[in-house]
Amino acid sequence: MSAHLHPMLNVAIKAARAAGAIINRAALDVESVRVAAKQTNDFVTEVDKAAEDIIIETLLEAYPDHGIWAEESGRREGTGAGKRHMWIIDPLDGTTNFIHGFPVYCVSIALMYHGKIEQAVVYDPSRNDLFCATKGRGAYLNDRRLRVAKRTQLRDCLVSTGFPFRPGDNFKNYMAMLTEVMPRVSGVRRPGAAALDLAYLAAGFTDGFFETGLQPWDVAAGSLLVTEAGGLIGNFTGEADFLEQKECLAANPRVYGQLVGMLGKYSQFASAGDKAGVRQTLGVPNAEAQAGAAAAPTENSEATKPATEAAPKADDAPF
Repeated sequence: MSAHLHPMLNVAIKAARAAGAIINRAALDVESVRVAAKQTNDFVTEVDKAAEDIIIETLLEAYPDHGIWAEESGRREGTGAGKRHMWIIDPLDGTTNFIHGFPVYCVSIALMYHGKIEQAVVYDPSRNDLFCATKGRGAYLNDRRLRVAKRTQLRDCLVSTGFPFRPGDNFKNYMAMLTEVMPRVSGVRRPGAAALDLAYLAAGFTDGFFETGLQPWDVAAGSLLVTEAGGLIGNFTGEADFLEQKECLAANPRVYGQLVGMLGKYSQFASAGDKAGVRQTLGVPNAEAQAGAAAAPTENSEATKPATEAAPKADDAPF
């Protein structure tokens, strides 16, 4: 490993490359990989588990008292001097791509210290592309310093996203967001690995990114790459404390504000007025208004008679 890199980043790179070697070997015969479904359209393979094991083994060999927060094996806190250190791991981001032989997937490892991301590695084993960053020292792709793109007009921008795919995901809400974004930008892409999407944004390959339903291990490493490359990242309303909020928006500074202006009303943290406006646009009845109408007496009913109309289903509401 390079001597000028932070020692903890060097260890993370070693772990990512070890996981990448496992992934590349399995990719040679992907049809033989055992696959299980965590839930509908959400898969885990023996490769995810083997890659995660080697990452954790490598990290704990160097830092046995550090905490681990990994997609497949869960979270365990650090101890002693390492109590404030937490490694956030996605051993194979883009599992669905991987099991189809679609070469867009990566290893994502981040170190959080006192609640802030300090080290980040996103490794694309199929291309041998190593994205890494240390807080305050910049972001790199292999040996090249990264800077976000300089485009300022949305019409010139390429934006990446992720489609909803789990049961219960709000497809109507997402399609409304996509309807707002697509006519205003040069193009929209859906590669299928959020960590790599953020790495590509940091490299200037794309200009913006938005997605819902993300977990901390999907975005932790990528978030530091973006900020160290001069970009901004947060939730849809622009707030920076987004890691566990399951919504993420990132872009270069000039484009970021424009995307927040478009997508902020779709945030779970949007104002009540914005949420009501989105419901009206989507044609979803206001739950409070319906409840009031159901409770109000009519000519043919007593005030005490229970309402017979069914309440709207929870998964029909946009928030």
